[in-house]
Amino acid sequence: MIYLAYFILAFSVVQFIVAVVNVLYIQQPKPCISDYNGLVSILIPARNEENNIANLLHDLQNQEYQNIEIIVFNDLSTDRTEEIVNKFAQDDKSIKLINSKGLPIGWLGKNFACHSMAKYAKGGYLLFLDADVRINGGIIGNTIAMAEKHQLGLLSIFPKQKMLSLGEHLTVPNMNYILLSLLPLVLVRKSTFPSIAAANGQFMLFNKSNYFETNPHERFKNNKVEDIEIARYFKQNNIPIACLAGDDTIKCRMYCGFNEAVNGFSKNVINFFGNSFLAAILFWVVTTFGFIAVLYELNTILFCIFLIIVITSRVIISCISKQNILLNLLLLVPQQITLGLFIYKAIVNKVKKQFEWKGRSIS
Repeated sequence: MIYLAYFILAFSVVQFIVAVVNVLYIQQPKPCISDYNGLVSILIPARNEENNIANLLHDLQNQEYQNIEIIVFNDLSTDRTEEIVNKFAQDDKSIKLINSKGLPIGWLGKNFACHSMAKYAKGGYLLFLDADVRINGGIIGNTIAMAEKHQLGLLSIFPKQKMLSLGEHLTVPNMNYILLSLLPLVLVRKSTFPSIAAANGQFMLFNKSNYFETNPHERFKNNKVEDIEIARYFKQNNIPIACLAGDDTIKCRMYCGFNEAVNGFSKNVINFFGNSFLAAILFWVVTTFGFIAVLYELNTILFCIFLIIVITSRVIISCISKQNILLNLLLLVPQQITLGLFIYKAIVNKVKKQFEWKGRSIS
């Protein structure tokens, strides 16, 4: 038991070191100047996004980088999404709406939408944005400058998360906790190992030539976590990638409430652990109950050190994520419980071979 306690203490130190690396070598969008002034294609898959799509289109119209075309794929929406986009398109010739004719067998909806829009894209860069993302300032130009500087085939961002309910504060911070305590983001760009890869489908900027050489959305057409698989595939094929943590220039309210968040995160939580259910379960057990072994097997000084390390790691991750530090500390225990719920629901979905999102089965 004492060896287990030392292992848990050592693991907490590793998480702390990773968090410190992420804050010292912070990977966030930065103001950059680039000679690139070519056309950029903004590609937005939209399924029942009447509450979001107008906000994003307004944001794009107000971006500093304006040599853009905007293509929206209306994925069989049953709300006012089509009507709203058409109103924008009437006044702005850079906006084009594509209506889905149906989802082909073997495809997931978002993957097919992205693949379909890419066929119409004329830009040298393809930027896939989720409809619920909000952007401002010069994020398009800045990320293109970074992509040009490092010759990236893919640059992805985890947006700053807007949380407006207790249910969201109980769930959403888990994503940042896992990511920023296990993965030094700087190594996504600098390391050649495919296992050190990450991406977020909410913001994915592709070099056009790399995109059409690999056809990633078609390659992973039936994968519900295509963003992470695409990132790994690019690294396997020696295509440089980068992954950034968001700042105030890119925000997103990913989920509206507790149930929606649990349902959504259960779709991809296992992929954070290399598709290993065992690794996910062990991570949850160690980070939730590990303090018990440390408390009973190690001396008081080591236990206090353990607590300081755990709390400091959470503070650092909250700072990087632009989240409320005090609230995350107060909700640490219930957040851990919801992380276990994500994993449990993911296992249930795997056993039952069923998962539904936006009215479709995506298992």
